[in-house]
Amino acid sequence: MPRLALYALAVCALAVIAAVVSFVQGSFLGVVWLLLAGLSSNMAWYYLRRAKARRAADGVSAAG
Repeated sequence: MPRLALYALAVCALAVIAAVVSFVQGSFLGVVWLLLAGLSSNMAWYYLRRAKARRAADGVSAAG
């Protein structure tokens, strides 16, 4: 798994935990944490798909 995808997943998990803590404490700042979790989740998917596409392209170019 690409390193940037792992970092994005870690940020996503921490943001979800921060959102839960914020909502439990009665703060609506948790909304910001949820938005950050969504953004980092999308970044993780992007980096995973980009790595998969690169591996596929490298396989095609090596076979051709």
